[in-house]
Amino acid sequence: MPLTTRLSIPSRKPKAVLLFGPTAVGKTALTERFFSRGFEIVNADSVQVYRGLDIGSAKPSEELQRLIPHHLIDIRDPWEDYTVGDFVIDADAAIDAISSRGRIALVTGGTAYYFRHLLYGAPKTPKADPEVRRMVEAEIDEKGSAWAHSYLESIDPVSAGRISVNDTYRISRAIEVYRISGKPLSSFELSVKERDDVDFIVIGLRRDKKELDERIRARVDIMFEEGLYDEVKRLMREGAVSSWPAMEGIGYREFFDAACSGEATLSTIRDDIIRSSIRYAKRQMTFFSSFSTCRFFHPDDTEAIASYLRSRGVDPDLLDA
Repeated sequence: MPLTTRLSIPSRKPKAVLLFGPTAVGKTALTERFFSRGFEIVNADSVQVYRGLDIGSAKPSEELQRLIPHHLIDIRDPWEDYTVGDFVIDADAAIDAISSRGRIALVTGGTAYYFRHLLYGAPKTPKADPEVRRMVEAEIDEKGSAWAHSYLESIDPVSAGRISVNDTYRISRAIEVYRISGKPLSSFELSVKERDDVDFIVIGLRRDKKELDERIRARVDIMFEEGLYDEVKRLMREGAVSSWPAMEGIGYREFFDAACSGEATLSTIRDDIIRSSIRYAKRQMTFFSSFSTCRFFHPDDTEAIASYLRSRGVDPDLLDA
């Protein structure tokens, strides 16, 4: 049943439910069941922020977006940058606005570093230097992403271990920080103490690996049935190239890799997306498990989830009229 917006424990701080889990774990189904009244959704998926990337990002349906107000979806064109710092600023503003309306923000998605920076606050990294950034990007364009990742490994092995070789945007930023400050990006660590200006209720969803892998395979098959290939072709006709930030997302970059090799078929691209998604899900769970205040549940254990929410001041027995 949908949950109420009425709080059993008064609080002056905005209240926000953080609901995360690996790809295909079942976040959307749980959202529809539990959070369709009294909540507004703040998207925490780094691909769903981009316009036109609907199928590959598993963007919420138009019906769900009509049922529950959504924020931070379709707010950038796919060639534009959207940093984790941008997300934290935008999410904070959305949480405050939602709270001012007497409702509760549900921050949901699968981009782990969005959640971590929202929970713990962004580290004080150097401001971007446009000239340094242009030089780094030109160097990566000339020498390639494999070289850039190898170079990052030599100057900041910790960040290199966290960043995919294909994620040229984050590689570029890490190199830029090193060249501006002389210090690796990983040295600008996040706080280990959770922010206290928002009442965060942190819920993680998990399934056993075999079950999750099967759901990932099924999801990728559905994406192809719904027209993922046509969506990518449309993006390419509109000028999309692999260096666009949005094209780093799983489900898109595999098509560009295939175009570069000239050998892949739709079947092999599908298999590549499945493998990438399964590896990504493993990294997501490792990252999410580091959140000390998170309570994990199986998505089908709705009674336990409702009980936990009730204990945190959101009572599922007091429903909106």
